[in-house]
Amino acid sequence: MNSLKDQFLINPDIHFLNFGSFGACPKPVFENYQYWQRLLEFETVQFVNVNGATNLANSRTALAEYLDVPDKDDLVYITNPTLGVNMIARNLHLAPGDEVLTTDLEYGACDRTWDLYCENSKAIYKRQPITLPITSKEQFLTDFFAGLTDKTKVIFISHITSSTGLILPVKEIVDIAKEKGIISIVDGAHVPGQLPLSLKELDADFYTGAAHKWMMAAKGCSFLYAHKRVQPMLKQPLIVSWGYKAIKPSGSTFIDYNQMIGTRDFSAFLTIPSCIQFMKENNWPLVAEQCYQLVVSNADRFFSLLKSAPISPLTKEWIGQMLSIPIKTDRPEELQRKLFTDYNIEVPVMRQGENIYLRYSINGYNSQQDLDALYDSLVDIIQQGGFIIDH
Repeated sequence: MNSLKDQFLINPDIHFLNFGSFGACPKPVFENYQYWQRLLEFETVQFVNVNGATNLANSRTALAEYLDVPDKDDLVYITNPTLGVNMIARNLHLAPGDEVLTTDLEYGACDRTWDLYCENSKAIYKRQPITLPITSKEQFLTDFFAGLTDKTKVIFISHITSSTGLILPVKEIVDIAKEKGIISIVDGAHVPGQLPLSLKELDADFYTGAAHKWMMAAKGCSFLYAHKRVQPMLKQPLIVSWGYKAIKPSGSTFIDYNQMIGTRDFSAFLTIPSCIQFMKENNWPLVAEQCYQLVVSNADRFFSLLKSAPISPLTKEWIGQMLSIPIKTDRPEELQRKLFTDYNIEVPVMRQGENIYLRYSINGYNSQQDLDALYDSLVDIIQQGGFIIDH
């Protein structure tokens, strides 16, 4: 695999194996970001009040084409996917006893969002246990839909889970939700730029994703997609500002309510066309394939070293550019810090319920040397004793 390391601003002294958390900007994208920021400072009023809506619409047009969304106005830019989940949850008006069905593998910030809204409405946020290791799609769907009842009003599901790095069968879940008249909400934070995605084909009610992760946009660039059939539900914006009862409406209350929310630097949103151009110029489908091969070709030795086992088949059905390895440690936060301070390795060691996972994620700037450094550091830590137990 040919590294694109010189195309990124990442500290060259660090083995960066945590692309999944915040992504990283290639140099051309970051330069484009700074171009927009300089223009904002040079002609602020023109940038915000005169040209802002047009520039945002042009960027959403590019994003809509990339995500296979027929109408750009079904997409609105937000700073992060958790914000998108909050926007939806605020407008569901759940009744006492209503259920939101999810898995026990979801992202903690979104779990907390649903906890709050369900507690306020006396609804139930049902974290359906998923058997690990996953053996088949059929097993997963059986586990998940065992939690379905006649009180299920919403299904919330990650497309790719955060701490466990699993690709979940969202298409099948969305289709069943439609058959049963249940609202489908997909957290796709890790998907754009890592997996091919057609929101038209998926046909979920809501989908929120990050562009600053695997699409490599500037930080704080994400989106919320809402199908036209559910946009009328979003009557209460999180921030009430000029978009509510807009003096100059755009023709889409979804856009007005959620785009016109006061002063902010939306330069990051305008980097999307440059992200897409960068991926085209560097044959990103090939890069993603090479990254996947690097992920899985190294898996066995890490499982062997840590006396662990895969939590799913190591196939493209379940695994992309991230791999989470169960690890036995009672000090995951300290282990993560030690890997960084003592070995110059940036890699997360995360809790998910009672389990702990070391997750490495690979993108075009990575090489075999990065994973070798991680392996060697773990060997050294194991030999020292104390952090990794049961050896």
